[in-house]
Amino acid sequence: MAVVLDSAAIVAFLDRDDALHEAAAEAIGEHITEEPLLASVVSFAEVLTGAHLLHHDEALVRGFFADLVAEILSVEVGTAERAAELRSANKSLRMPDALIAATADGHPDADLLLTGDSDLAAVHDLGCRVRLLR
Repeated sequence: MAVVLDSAAIVAFLDRDDALHEAAAEAIGEHITEEPLLASVVSFAEVLTGAHLLHHDEALVRGFFADLVAEILSVEVGTAERAAELRSANKSLRMPDALIAATADGHPDADLLLTGDSDLAAVHDLGCRVRLLR
């Protein structure tokens, strides 16, 4: 089984000043030795954008994805279709989060989606569990 990390969980892990840093470090630490960590290409793009905007050190971001994330999952047409379904059924869910949720939902090994986003955590019709960092 595997754990999919959403953008908010990754940012919280990387940023010691983030309100969710301790929760993210603990949660990721619980899984890192037992299960592969996965991330959507959407999360990669969002976190890398933060680095380009100077919110995070780019080398730290790239190092996180290279060293800790076993696989960056692409968004295929079927994933986009599932994201559209999730977005239309959950009006407060933003499209990037719908794409991340659909990526986790469609991956056969994903059993947990770790998130810092309460709107994403409110999505209940996924094939994996969703854990909200607190």
